[in-house]
Formats: sequence, C-alpha cells, structure tokens
Amino acid sequence: MNTTIKQAKQHLNEEVTIGAWLTNKRSSGKIAFLQLRDGTGFMQGVVVKNNVSEEVFQLAKDITQETSLYVTGEITEDYRSDLGYEMQVKSIEVIAEAHDYPITPKDHGTEFLMDHRHLWLRSKKQHAVMKIRNEIIRATYEFFNDNDFTKIDPPILTASAPEGTSELFHTKYFDEDAFLSQSGQLYMEAAAMAHGRVFSFGPTFRAEKSKTRRHLIEFWMIEPEMAFCNHQQSLEIQEQYVAHVVQSVLKNCKLDLKALDRDTTNLEKVTTPFPRITYDDAVEFLKEQGFDDIEWGEDFGAPHETAIANHYDLPVFITNYPTKIKPFYMQPNPDNEDTVLCADLIAPEGYGEIIGGSERINDLSLLEQRIDEHQLDAESYSYYLDLRRYGSVPHSGFGLGLERTVAWLTGVEHVRETSPFPRLLNRLYP
Repeated sequence: MNTTIKQAKQHLNEEVTIGAWLTNKRSSGKIAFLQLRDGTGFMQGVVVKNNVSEEVFQLAKDITQETSLYVTGEITEDYRSDLGYEMQVKSIEVIAEAHDYPITPKDHGTEFLMDHRHLWLRSKKQHAVMKIRNEIIRATYEFFNDNDFTKIDPPILTASAPEGTSELFHTKYFDEDAFLSQSGQLYMEAAAMAHGRVFSFGPTFRAEKSKTRRHLIEFWMIEPEMAFCNHQQSLEIQEQYVAHVVQSVLKNCKLDLKALDRDTTNLEKVTTPFPRITYDDAVEFLKEQGFDDIEWGEDFGAPHETAIANHYDLPVFITNYPTKIKPFYMQPNPDNEDTVLCADLIAPEGYGEIIGGSERINDLSLLEQRIDEHQLDAESYSYYLDLRRYGSVPHSGFGLGLERTVAWLTGVEHVRETSPFPRLLNRLYP
C-alpha cells in the first residue's frame, strides 16, 4: 500500500511503501538508520541486517544524501520519535541517486544557503517555516470567510501610488507609465463599497534600499477593508484576526514549532484584547527609557518599537500618529487635528510592525485637499475620489505583512527565511 509519512500513523503494524528522499543516515555494524522525508513530514526508517537481504542492507549503508527512494516496510510505534512511529524497512528501490549534495549536515554561511535556496528549502527547519506560513494563510482564509468577508483581487500593475512615495518599481505599460503595486488598499476600498467587507491577499513591491532583517523587496500582504466601520471597530477585528492565527498555529503546527525550537510561552498568551498606547504616550515612554533623541512628529524606528513591545506580553497597538508622517488618506483624529485615526500593531520579541491600519477619509473635499497637499496627481486618483462622490460612508482597513508575521511566530531572526524565494536588495536569484 502506498502512503505518506504524515498518513503512516493510520497504518500501524501494516506494510506500506513511501516515496521519500534521504536527508541523513547513520549505521552501526548491524543496523542502519535512515532519516527520510517526503514533503509531508520527516520519519526514521530502521534497516536491521538480520531482517533484510545482504543487498538491501548494503544499499542502506551506501545511499547518499538526497537520493530519492521508494522504501517499503512495516510502520511500528516508537515513543522516542516526535511522530510516535517509524518504519521497519524491508526493501529499498532507488529512483535517482544524488551525488555531492552541496548542503551537508555541517554549518554553512547564510550567503551560501541563500545561493542554494532551492535546495535549502528541503531542510527540516526551513520545511517547518513554510508549513507554518501555510497555516497562517489557511487560518487567514478561515477567519475572513467565517466573518463574511469577500476576497477581491486588486491589480499588480497600477497607475498610482497608494502611499504617495517614490519607492516604486516603474515599468512601461505600452505608452503609459505604470508601477508594481505597493498595496492593494485603494482598490479594496472600491470593493468594500460594493461588498461591505472584503480582503485581498497577494504580492506587493517596495523599492526600498533597505538591508534590515525586517525588510523584503517583494512580500505578501493581507489587506481587509470594511464599510460602515470606524477605527475602534477595526482594531477589534485586527486583534481577533491575529489571535485566531496565533492559536491556529499553536494548535496545528506543534511539530513544526518544535523543529524550530520555538519557545511558545509568549505565543500562548496571545488573547484579546491587545494593549493600546497612543503615539503621544509612546514618545513620553521612550524618553523615560532613555531615548532622549526622539521628538514628537518623528516616526519610530526598530529600537523604539522594540522598547515599546518589550513593555508588554502581547502585541501592542500604537495609535494616533502625527498626520504629517502618515499617508494622505487617513481620517483626522477629532480629538487632535494634528494626528490621525490610525494604528500600527507591534509584535512582541523585537519583530516590529506587523499591521498598519486606519480609518479612511470619507469626505470628498478633505480628500481632495490631502491629495493636493501631498502634491499627487488628482487625475490618477479620480476613481478613488468617486468613492466619496457616490454614497460615501465611514470605512476602515488595515494591512498585515505575511513574512513579518511568519518571522514572529516561527522565531526566525530574518524575514529572508520566511519567503520561499526572497527578493532582497542584492538578491534576485534563485
């Protein structure tokens, strides 16, 4: 019977065949231990000399790393294994031999591993990171589908910049200028006026010449928009969503978290509500912590965000940033016209901002004023202004960066490990 490593537990004391690759092996005089993987998991195959032919045992000793195989044997309990079972191998069929596999069990430098990213993905820890990434995506669809959101796909080629920045990838669209999207938000606002609650999930591009451990050139964003939704209601949805994702990963990725040696103590504390601190109070807090150079009106850097996050056990919202450092479309704070109704959600343990969101301006004249103040081309935003001309309503939205969230939940240090094929300032290969 053919099966997979993941499904093998359903066949205890049965003989099965599994297609797999050899990740490592060790052997003594009479037993060979084969570390096998098949994409669904990792399992040990035990080859006992007295139980197999001489040819099979010699093959088991000679197999090279990453050779592909069909292994046949009986699935038996093994309480020392994370899986709780292993295979007593009876026969081995080599599919394709691998020779001189470049990534050996020894340590390798980061640049070497990134040059061989197409192979590094096979390692146990990188496999675990991608499985957790997949679970975050699955839980995302589950949350938004269960809460009556409709998925809408915004375009990747756009004629304008949602954030109003110059950090865009430019291309020619026949005889027009176009840009790779840095956010689907403006299109999602249009979709929200048709469907009420919507979300997108897709790639975005930022031409930032940044080399920090938190930045990628190409990354994936989950961007919900909600009609008839104010800022406070949006914050509640954000924290419910993040808590749902965290709990889903804890429930469904136990072996993957263990493979990464992830201490889940802090993750297990992630329940709603999340703490909130205003930008004003955050500036005062930072000064008390010794950040004497921070002044009101400046954006926070990674050290500032980390200091604030370390004060809490949970993700923390920093709310009501100054108007001048935020995009043009954010609704003014009625209690302080110098700030806007927005929030960044800062992850614990130094992983920085994972969500940025706000209530959007719904007044046509104010939005036109903001576009003019930011020296943007009003014609490029004509469709966006139409949303305020024809049945405008209070509405809010946010964007969650997938890779930073993966980094936080997996505990990996750099976001380059959270994308299967990351695009960095100096890397477009593989």
